[in-house]
Amino acid sequence: MLNMSENKVVHYLKDYQAPDFAVADINLTFSLEDAYATVLNRMTVVPRQADKPCVLDGSAELLQIVLNGKSLCPHEYAVADEKLIIHAVPDSEFVLEITTKLYPAQNKTLMGLYESGDNLYTQNEPEGFRKITYYFDRPDVMSQFTTTIIGDKQRYPVMLSNGNLIDSGELDNGRHWVCWRDPFAKPSYLFALVAGQLAVLEGSFTTRSGKEVALKFYTRPEDRAKAGFALESLKHAMQWDEDRFNLEYDLNIFMVVAVSDFNMGAMENKGLNIFNTKYVLASSDTATDADFEAIEGVIGHEYFHNWTGNRVTCRDWFQLSLKEGLTVFRDQEFSADRASRAVRRIHNVRVLRSMQFAEDAGPMAHPVRPASYEEMNNFYTLTVYEKGAEVVRMYHTLLGEAGFQKGMQLYFQRHDGQAVTCDDFRAAMADANGVNLEQFALWYSQAGTPQIKAHGEYDAGNRTFSLHLQQYIPPTPDMADKQPMVIPVKVGLLGRDGTSVVFRLADTDAVVEETVLVFNQAQQTFVFHDVAQEVVPSLLRGFSAPVRLDYPYSDADLMLLLAHDSDSFARWEAAQTLYRRAVAANVVALEANQPAPHHAELAEAITAALNADIDPAYKAVLLQVPTEAELWEDAQSINPELYVRARQALLQDLAASMEDTLTHWRTWADTQEQNSKHAAPQEYHPDLAGVRSLRNILLQWGVQASAQVLQTIASEYTQRATNMTHEFGMLSAINHLSDDKRDELLNQFAQRHAHDDLVMDKYFVLIGSSQRADTLQQVQAALQHPAFSLENPNKVRSLLGSFSRNIQHFHAADGSGYRFIAEHILRIDGFNPQVASRLVQAFNLYGRLEPQRKALMAEQLQRIQQHEGLSKDSREIVDKILRD
Repeated sequence: MLNMSENKVVHYLKDYQAPDFAVADINLTFSLEDAYATVLNRMTVVPRQADKPCVLDGSAELLQIVLNGKSLCPHEYAVADEKLIIHAVPDSEFVLEITTKLYPAQNKTLMGLYESGDNLYTQNEPEGFRKITYYFDRPDVMSQFTTTIIGDKQRYPVMLSNGNLIDSGELDNGRHWVCWRDPFAKPSYLFALVAGQLAVLEGSFTTRSGKEVALKFYTRPEDRAKAGFALESLKHAMQWDEDRFNLEYDLNIFMVVAVSDFNMGAMENKGLNIFNTKYVLASSDTATDADFEAIEGVIGHEYFHNWTGNRVTCRDWFQLSLKEGLTVFRDQEFSADRASRAVRRIHNVRVLRSMQFAEDAGPMAHPVRPASYEEMNNFYTLTVYEKGAEVVRMYHTLLGEAGFQKGMQLYFQRHDGQAVTCDDFRAAMADANGVNLEQFALWYSQAGTPQIKAHGEYDAGNRTFSLHLQQYIPPTPDMADKQPMVIPVKVGLLGRDGTSVVFRLADTDAVVEETVLVFNQAQQTFVFHDVAQEVVPSLLRGFSAPVRLDYPYSDADLMLLLAHDSDSFARWEAAQTLYRRAVAANVVALEANQPAPHHAELAEAITAALNADIDPAYKAVLLQVPTEAELWEDAQSINPELYVRARQALLQDLAASMEDTLTHWRTWADTQEQNSKHAAPQEYHPDLAGVRSLRNILLQWGVQASAQVLQTIASEYTQRATNMTHEFGMLSAINHLSDDKRDELLNQFAQRHAHDDLVMDKYFVLIGSSQRADTLQQVQAALQHPAFSLENPNKVRSLLGSFSRNIQHFHAADGSGYRFIAEHILRIDGFNPQVASRLVQAFNLYGRLEPQRKALMAEQLQRIQQHEGLSKDSREIVDKILRD
């Protein structure tokens, strides 16, 4: 739909119409030449309605159109605004042949077919296929693809596409050809092609039905040895999907290709996944434990898409969360089953609350299923992915594992091979379990983070505890008034001695220690019976819903939960609430130009938690103080620097109070690793990763407490630098210090790893995230580093992305951070709008800033907005921010 007043094309969910044409099959022939490629697209098209012009999407150079063997003349078609309109086509099945010409080396958008390091790669989700050929480039047009690739055997010895390899051969002049056939119908966004000089690491997996699947990981030759962990992760994912979801792989081969120039993390193209090198390559001397865990999670995510995204795909891009939210839930469960479930869950919650909640509270707020969009690339968001996963998790919480699996089975039974909607998924869950989930649909259509106000009272005479809940969903740019949601609230009760207290709900005789309340009205009261003593409620256990909860806990209540709650999330959340209260007290003091208060009781509570007999990885997350984005939550007229100072003051206060405890547990962590029974203690292992994560955060706290820790790090650096988790952990701990030793170690790090792209990304992250006074100058210098390239998304995310999240320097009072990022947004937007538009979102806080910074940010946003030739990707976000 065209909005003439702003000259924008806005797409609306309500305007969805089924396609006028289907494609029975499509045959693609790529002829790869030195400077270009030609593509012959031969497809069998089936009209669904008579007398309709054939409208295809495309932007490639058009060479020829042949309809049923006849070349079309220019007057028989029109090309405009990325559309090819063939005015008259038969009312019955016809064959359409379209030839296009591509220039991959000139394609810096990294969408469609592009060149990276002399090799060719594709990225087609969401609308990249139209850069290759003219087609019905929408998810609900599914067809079987056959792909023939022809190229020089020396330059392109490896030529890959979707499905199974069905034929190959030699040609004259040193050329050869391959033919790939995908037996499963798919939309164009899942098409993939790779060609070039690549090494392969091979393995295999035998499915439960006895089929042997060839596993192949393609990398640059020098990177082949670093793909071993990813290969093993794939095997674990395949086994887990069979065991947990009864889903078996369906092709004879599964391929992964790693490329460093990639806009996304990875792409699930059927049988030929293309990955950012960041999520494939790892060795203990170049990758941290967190990198290994991310690789395992992303490998799992893309593999799980084979069923939740490929075999069943989304009808239209509004339904993106149908595949992404569901698959994120599945990869989260996979990761939780592979290591500490408690720690993995807390990690998921931290990402959601520090980033997605901020998205919900800003100008880009949108429902899990957006009602409209201008540029689809802008809706690959945390709301669609992470909040979408929480929506799926709520199905699981409400229905239980058995009920959820029944819903999944019915979903695949009904929709295998189809392009469907979020409503179809919800209907499968409802029908499989005989429940009504109509109200639950509001999670897909209402933006914003629900807020729950709660309070409770104990009636000793009646032995009851009453919990009163009230929900409210704040207005968002798309919707002011919201309806009550279905919110599962998992609850337990603790006595004043910290023991779990049993209870009975009114509608049952069962005596339990925990229950899930279905909170689905604006206000509700739940009464717990047979409660033998006064209690402290443990609420939202496991983070059972993506909401903000406000309960009037006293500090003593929170310390009791921190010390005794059996639910790991609720225990961690008690610590987080205590941290937030302490920072808030610091903010008040600093605003009044008073010193920040001493938080002795909090230090004692955290010390007790550290000394408790719990998992080291869990101790590490208990020491994570909320980010600034979590700390300012719903605040207005925000002074970001004030929150940085208040948070820093808390860290310094706690670290000074706990110095002896921090030293003790650092020594303990060192001993645990040295005495490890694992054959190679420097390698990744979940148990050792937990110990190392604890040691690294203790180092960060220790630096706050004593300058001596810097000297300790310097003296140990060479000995420990053989393990990247230790090396990066040490550098992170001292990264904010204005000390020559920090510069010396950082420069040493860069020199030693100068030829490793992924390690250099870590160097750029350290530069961009430092709180030193000279950070902007160091970032500007790093732009000239030989390892940096503005055309590489990983480098941009590492340096500029880190700086844009550096609260102190991005929000500098003189506006220098805003000017710097705006300047580079404009530079990048000229060749890669997708990366540029991600950077624009650093300005999302605009509407909530204090007046001085708001004016400075407005100046840069208007500069971007007024830039001639600004992409629609960046313009959509800038316009929304300025309207906020």
